[in-house]
Amino acid sequence: MFKPFLLLLLLSSIVFSSEKVEIFATNIKLINQMVHAEGEVNVVYKDYYISAKKAQYNKENGVLELYENIRVTQGNSYKILGEYARLNIEDKQRDFKPFYMLENQTKVWMSAKEANSDEVYINVDNGTLSGCNPNKPLWKMEFSSSDYNQDTKWLNTYNNRLYIYDILVFYTPYFGYSLDRTRRTGLLRPSLGLSSDEGFYYEQTLYIAEQNWWDLELKPQIRTLRGSGLYSEFRFVDSKASSGSLKVGAFKEKDEYYEDKSLENQKHYGLDFEYKNTSFLNDWFSLNLNGQSEIYVDLHRMNDVDYINLSTNDTTTNVTAQQILSRVNMFYNDQEDYLGSYIKYYQQLSPSIGDKRSIDEINKDTLQQLPVVHYHHYLETLFDNHFMYNLDVKGTNIYRSEGVGALQADIDVPITLQTSLFDDYLNVAYKTFFYAQATSFTGLNDINISKNYNDGYFAKNYSVVQASTSLVKAFNDYTHLISFGANYTFGGIDSNDGYYENYEKICPDENNNICEFYSVSDPDNGFEVEFSQYLFDKSGTEILFHRLSQNLIYNDDSTQDSKEYGDLENELNYKITNGFNFYNNIFYSHDEDDFSRVYNRLTYNGYGIRGSLAYLYKNNFLEKDEVGEPYSKYLTSSLAYKYDEHYSYNIVYNYDVQTNLKKNLEVGFLYKKRCWDFGLRYVENNRPILSSDGDYNSVYDRYVYFTILLRPLMDAGSNPGLSYKLPEPYKGK
Repeated sequence: MFKPFLLLLLLSSIVFSSEKVEIFATNIKLINQMVHAEGEVNVVYKDYYISAKKAQYNKENGVLELYENIRVTQGNSYKILGEYARLNIEDKQRDFKPFYMLENQTKVWMSAKEANSDEVYINVDNGTLSGCNPNKPLWKMEFSSSDYNQDTKWLNTYNNRLYIYDILVFYTPYFGYSLDRTRRTGLLRPSLGLSSDEGFYYEQTLYIAEQNWWDLELKPQIRTLRGSGLYSEFRFVDSKASSGSLKVGAFKEKDEYYEDKSLENQKHYGLDFEYKNTSFLNDWFSLNLNGQSEIYVDLHRMNDVDYINLSTNDTTTNVTAQQILSRVNMFYNDQEDYLGSYIKYYQQLSPSIGDKRSIDEINKDTLQQLPVVHYHHYLETLFDNHFMYNLDVKGTNIYRSEGVGALQADIDVPITLQTSLFDDYLNVAYKTFFYAQATSFTGLNDINISKNYNDGYFAKNYSVVQASTSLVKAFNDYTHLISFGANYTFGGIDSNDGYYENYEKICPDENNNICEFYSVSDPDNGFEVEFSQYLFDKSGTEILFHRLSQNLIYNDDSTQDSKEYGDLENELNYKITNGFNFYNNIFYSHDEDDFSRVYNRLTYNGYGIRGSLAYLYKNNFLEKDEVGEPYSKYLTSSLAYKYDEHYSYNIVYNYDVQTNLKKNLEVGFLYKKRCWDFGLRYVENNRPILSSDGDYNSVYDRYVYFTILLRPLMDAGSNPGLSYKLPEPYKGK
């Protein structure tokens, strides 16, 4: 039994050349210059492991030949199978007949009648690749030639024909794909579309990743009947605690489309910059602070809303609004103090309904916060937590490019005394608040305007007496908790001067331009009573939450009733079953004898179904001659059904009941297999545009999206494979 082992040792010493090769076999014969091995032959060469039924090695020319059921594995990356292989150990040349390669991680396989390789490349002619089961694959790609780099794991194929089953569906002269997850430069999957008014849509993304701390996407696009543009996104990680991205884009409309749609701008351009650093004080200034410091930058600039609309072919993924906000927030925080600074800059993209001013005029008149400086001292406790206080101070520069601005300072000091009575059955507290605001106005160049804005201050002290109790009762199947609370708010000393004295009786109740700087906190005197209850099952899961709250307000103004009621609020969250959940939030106005706000939402999750139905009603109680809608009604709904591991369906429908306007509709399905996905979606979406008359308009888009994902060559995060935009049924208002 030791004879094969001795022959193996002899063979191993013979076949050593410039590279070490080890051969293991059951039977080994040495005839002249030829070594013959049979029966479970195994060859170890560098990180390659090769198995076969038979092998022979020519010591004179260094050629190793293997026969029958050949398997080649390199580490854990791929396998190569065949019936015949010829390996030249000296010049690193290898030949396989027939050829079959399987990449273990991605499960992509390639087959051909023959292939050859050297130390770096595997070259295959007239082959087939797929990620499906080799027996009757759902999809396959046939090619005339290919080369695979074993070091970079990058595969190039040429003259490709894509087949779904045996039906030819696509041709491309070149296709490149990485068989590992390493970021690398290359072309990403294109996005295609067809529209009756925009023509053929094509976007081809070039992905550039030359270093591991940044990458860049260049996204040129063309819409044959509308125009062309380029969008790009640069992402970076500049430290362990920070990262960011910069997006820029531009699109130019063709003359015919620009004039036919009566657009405000023929060129749409903009930028978006985002950056976050969670330790900027230590990183930038070489400090060693123990507290937390962070800066967050979120900047947006564009000439109109179509810069957003044109950034992708799927408008349902865009979040568009009449106004965008740019922010820069930074803070330092430790256990005792918080110091922050915030910048808020608003840009109007389209005018509100009824506003006849140009966008430039509206933006010049928009109030900006440049900046807000905020200091907060956290809660301090004394006398065994019976006495508590904190401090909050803000300074705000309210700026507009043309017109009146202001410098405002706010200070808020709450003080609390609290204790429990009757063996902790009753909790009582007394809170007193000292609040003040001072304003100094800027931009008072017009004497007729300046007389309406006098520097001034507002100061007030008010107090709140609180009493509450909670009861808990455990039953066999659930636990019930109820709590009652009552607050009594009453005013103390107050003082005002200048601007606050002039408009004390106007601004709290009227929407007047003169009141845009009047932002003081002046709570009403009166009672607030609240009742809440919870139900929990044995596992501690919440079954029911219910809260009822009512304000009873007392006014000192003799012209009004001696007392009045605030809105009655009722909030309910009820887990009806393991799948169904119902949420309700109601506000009832006693003065108007009507509901001011009603929100209902019913959700279900179970048996592969996820659904949601919500309805919002809001009454503004406006008079007929006032600007704006008197009330709003809005319906949102969604339903998704996963039939099995292969089929799933979804529906989304949002509708503005008040204006009788469909906001968006989506119906689709997705078929998933191990190696491919196929999806079809019909989408309707109402998106805003800026027209040449300066009014707020909208366009009603209707699309059909076809999604084809050939796994693992494509991923679910890519854009739809093909979209078709249907003609507009009508023009939005």
